[in-house]
Amino acid sequence: MQSNAKRGIVQKYFEANLLLKILAGLILGAVCGIIFQDAKDAIVILKPFGDVFIRLLKMIIVPIVMASLIVGCSSISPSDLGRVGAKVLIFYILTSFLAIIVGLAVGLILEPGAGLHITGSGDVAGKAANAPSMSSILVNLFPTNPFEAIAKGEILQIITFSLFFGVALSFLKDSKDERLSKLGNLIYDVFDGINHIMFYIIRWIMEYAPFGVFALIFIVFSQQGVKAFGPLLGVTVSVYIGFAAQIFVVYFLICLIVKINPFKFLKKVRSPMLTAFVTRSSGGTLPISMKTAEEDMGIPKQIYGFALPVGATVNMNGTIIYLGICAMFIANAVGVELDSGAKMTIILTAVLAAVGTAGVPGAGAIMLLMVLESVGLKVEGGSAVAAAYALILGIDAILDMGRTSMNVTGDMLGALVVAKNEKKLDESKWAD
Repeated sequence: MQSNAKRGIVQKYFEANLLLKILAGLILGAVCGIIFQDAKDAIVILKPFGDVFIRLLKMIIVPIVMASLIVGCSSISPSDLGRVGAKVLIFYILTSFLAIIVGLAVGLILEPGAGLHITGSGDVAGKAANAPSMSSILVNLFPTNPFEAIAKGEILQIITFSLFFGVALSFLKDSKDERLSKLGNLIYDVFDGINHIMFYIIRWIMEYAPFGVFALIFIVFSQQGVKAFGPLLGVTVSVYIGFAAQIFVVYFLICLIVKINPFKFLKKVRSPMLTAFVTRSSGGTLPISMKTAEEDMGIPKQIYGFALPVGATVNMNGTIIYLGICAMFIANAVGVELDSGAKMTIILTAVLAAVGTAGVPGAGAIMLLMVLESVGLKVEGGSAVAAAYALILGIDAILDMGRTSMNVTGDMLGALVVAKNEKKLDESKWAD
């Protein structure tokens, strides 16, 4: 009977909503940490549980980035990379850079995390962000040995190599030589399989997340007390202000430039935005996005059929804003000042990392891990950076809803702008 009862409890745990479980871990960790102030014995016991969680996340960074990028790039047929494809990709790259500028600007103005002064357990402090010069950043994008880059976890170099590999694989798949085409599809299937395997591993890690979050948050609140609540609310507000700025400044300005009523656009895109907000999945929102593009916006299928699926893979404006603001929050929380070189590194890493963001809940938090490490903010077990990162992870689901909605909105605008520019937009859908 006891064995059946235990199996029932375990089954109910796995069937429960992941968002609620992580939030429960956050709340329980905070409450217990406040009750047991500076409980050194409890910190020693719980620290390994938090450290294991951090190590599990770091374990999957390289394989998931490589597999996602290679599959995403090689899924695009070279024949589609013509005039329309180029316009779509240029639009996505432009809005991605504008998004990270918005994120960093909001972070600089609002300074989320300032004054928090997080210290790690065991007197392990966050390291200074000693970023290289801008010219070094650009040169170091290209690895001299991709296997060495993989072994050392050089994320920017891994991303660059994966992009080259993915595009080359796309051409191999599209080859008129039957043997080469067959080889290309075989290699694609291998990486696609790895991609799906990583999705399983991510789900398993996220099932452990509530325990890891509890341990990490307990340590933070045991040391910091109730004063940690203010910065947590501050970073949430900052991220959503960044989302609002992207819509009402960047997207509205783009609409005005191409002579589209921005308020009509916002009204028409409401259904995909809400669907993405609830589901937290750009890929899962695609059917709604495509239906809206054709029936409500008058975008032809040959444009939205390319722009929206590609956008769901490579256009992550919401994720980029999140990465910029949260990186600033963590740097402020551990007392590290980011210089201009570090900010440029954040811009490049965030834009490139967002291309490889997998379409599963929690992937944005993994990309944040990459951005932090790219500027020297190492997420090591027991460090101040790990403690600050745990705070973000605890509210990541709340932030994920907004950033996914932003991602989908940017995809819809990209398809609309290209259709308008190509003079293929059904203008009757936009008539007063």
